[in-house]
Amino acid sequence: MQGTERLVTALAVALVAAGVAVGSALATPDWGQWGQNQQHEGFVPVVGQGLNSILADVVYDPFSNKENTADGTSVHYQTALLEGNAVYMEFKTGNFSNLTNWETQPWQQKRLDWVNGALATTWTFTSDWKPEPYSKSVQSGPTWEPVFHAVLTNTAIYVPGFAGTIYKLDKATGAVLAHINPFPIADANTFVAGPLSADSAGNIYYNLLRLDPNHPWDQDIQGAWLAKVARDNSVSTASWASLVPGAPAATDLCTWQFATTQLPWPPAPDAVAPRLPCGSQRPVINVAPAVASDGTIYDVSRVHFTRGRTGFLLAINPDLTPKWVAPLQNLFHDGCNVEIPPNGAPGGCRVGATTGVDPAINQAGGFRLLDEGTSSPTVAPDGSIFFGANSRYNYSQGHMVHFSKNGKVLGSYHFGWDLTPGIYRHDLTYSLVIKDNHYGDIGSYCNDATWCPPDRDATNPSYPEQYFVTQLNPKTMTPEWQFQNTNTQSCTRDPATGLVSCTTTNPHGFEWCINAPAIDANGTVYGNAEDGVLYAIGQGGGLKQKLFLDLSVPAAYTPLSIGGDGKIYAQNFGHLVVVGN
Repeated sequence: MQGTERLVTALAVALVAAGVAVGSALATPDWGQWGQNQQHEGFVPVVGQGLNSILADVVYDPFSNKENTADGTSVHYQTALLEGNAVYMEFKTGNFSNLTNWETQPWQQKRLDWVNGALATTWTFTSDWKPEPYSKSVQSGPTWEPVFHAVLTNTAIYVPGFAGTIYKLDKATGAVLAHINPFPIADANTFVAGPLSADSAGNIYYNLLRLDPNHPWDQDIQGAWLAKVARDNSVSTASWASLVPGAPAATDLCTWQFATTQLPWPPAPDAVAPRLPCGSQRPVINVAPAVASDGTIYDVSRVHFTRGRTGFLLAINPDLTPKWVAPLQNLFHDGCNVEIPPNGAPGGCRVGATTGVDPAINQAGGFRLLDEGTSSPTVAPDGSIFFGANSRYNYSQGHMVHFSKNGKVLGSYHFGWDLTPGIYRHDLTYSLVIKDNHYGDIGSYCNDATWCPPDRDATNPSYPEQYFVTQLNPKTMTPEWQFQNTNTQSCTRDPATGLVSCTTTNPHGFEWCINAPAIDANGTVYGNAEDGVLYAIGQGGGLKQKLFLDLSVPAAYTPLSIGGDGKIYAQNFGHLVVVGN
């Protein structure tokens, strides 16, 4: 097991010696976790500063160039955690081996403080955390680097560690206050799976996954749990199986998909999709548990195999007993002949296919709960829940589903991939804010250009490639407004002169790279796109401001955050970029 270390920098020592406070044990975080608060609303009651200048630009991932491929920067990152003058951020260090051997890197948590208008490192803590291994399986596991994600409370910062453990650190100095292990013995095959979350009482929640050491994705899991850590460091756990009553057994058969040799799908109007062993239920990697104001915990489960085609939204009582389970299959009827071209046409299903079915399974559509995404539940002010995930048959846009506090489906929208939606509170009600990418250069439901041509505009001109930020009415799940990225130019900044030069490359605009938006008190939505531009979008969908950071194509999906003073914290190609007046 790799050791841990705490490095208190000379700056922190000097500040403390001079009597300058570098942290308050009772301060309330301005942005403490994934999605800002325990409900993951992404909303703050302060007005964001103008996008007038770049106030800081700090490299937290020095390996971005090596991680960049034609398909994107396949890495997920922590949101910047903010409290007063302090910024807590993940940093990667060490050696980068390759895109399939990411565990060679060490991960750090750093505290940065604003000193004389610049961000300076106050302390550095190097964790022994390691991500789940890369997967070569077509059925299970991540091919994008999993997220390392701490959580900030009013008393401490908690950081993921090795073998399912977490570290409780002093916010002012980075000193280890406790090394918390949910189990009597550390097991190297146990992983902290996804971001840590915290409720208003300071309890910490996170998912745990134990994998087969030799065949983590081709053999069934060896265990999974939800952990709850109290402020006194006591730990309670619930086995994942206990949280998903009525789910298929590991040896039961779950729906897979038709073979690519049978394209176009479905092979016949009455074809039945193959079924394979489900594997055990387990957490989806990168999901951050959400906690409602009544203490109900919301999490997401998937079967270990069949590409997560069978899964559930979980409502869990504060004592870690199941409250209800909502299936995430057979939810949508927008497949063949609906949002993809007509049957028999290029990009369409086979002639005679039933209207509305997912062509890969010849059933009503549902989620593929992929380990590459970061989609996590959001709890709305009325206690209802929103969750989005991937659906391949609608150009991989996925869906966003609205659930009642009792688990009933209230509505859906045709985008939800790799997205935790934000909530804009207004007029004693609220609206939902999402990115809304209508992807191009991807087949409608398969990757074979013969049957699913990648030119979406040619095969489906009524539903073309376009890229929006969309605000939804939660009752109808229809747009209240949309802002479209219509920029066609890729720009770069000369590092020596600062001059920006541009060329036309994207006739349909650039996709939004937000996986958790930031919304201020006025309802201004802050989002970054692959054109390297940070946008401030006003209510009604009008552009308020934009600021070019640097070209980030193809980019990682990244979160944003807003400080208590209104500074905007965005991420751009491994850089934390702070923008304000």
